[in-house]
Amino acid sequence: MTTDDQTHAAELDRARATLNEAGAARLERRPWEHPRQPRSDTDLVRFAVWAGDAEDTGPAVLEAGLRLLASARVELDQIEAGLLFAARGSGMTWPHIAEALGLGSAQAAQQRLNRVASRAGDRDAEA
Repeated sequence: MTTDDQTHAAELDRARATLNEAGAARLERRPWEHPRQPRSDTDLVRFAVWAGDAEDTGPAVLEAGLRLLASARVELDQIEAGLLFAARGSGMTWPHIAEALGLGSAQAAQQRLNRVASRAGDRDAEA
């Protein structure tokens, strides 16, 4: 890991700590989460938006949420790719997947999977 990578990772860790200290750590866990599993960056960003509506929220919470946006996008790309692979694995056809996604064709759904999987793979190191 280069110094820039280490600096970036440390910034992300500080942003996560800021949001957890602001109250994200006290949120109720979802049924599929392990009790010691850290909050996802997607959940932390969502918390920052929610906390940002409060009058006493300082800029540090909002800055932390903004800092985690890119990492949250990676998580969502990974989730979308996993859901698309699971849909195919369960026997869903590309036309059915396209319809569920609101896309116009089976080819568009296949292209979407390729784009999302590519983006998630290219950015895994950022998370």
